[in-house]
Amino acid sequence: MWITPVAILYGYNNNLIPAGSSDLSPHTLTLLSGFLAVVSVNIVIAFYIYMAMKEPSDKHEPDPAFLADAKASINQSTADAGSSSQSSKKEE
Repeated sequence: MWITPVAILYGYNNNLIPAGSSDLSPHTLTLLSGFLAVVSVNIVIAFYIYMAMKEPSDKHEPDPAFLADAKASINQSTADAGSSSQSSKKEE
């Protein structure tokens, strides 16, 4: 997939893709090959997005150990924030 834009750019610049490009000036040929490479990159990105959206969402389950550690970390940081605000109120 990643080679497609490079192949299009190389093919047009080296006359490997003969789509009537022999009549064009070098400047126009460079612009055309760059434009087609950019379009092909967008097509590849759209294909990846389509494949990601097509994938079932219920297939992926988070790791229970990771979730437990994350919740403990959040609870710990919330408890630390609450105790520091209470200690600052006591100092006043």
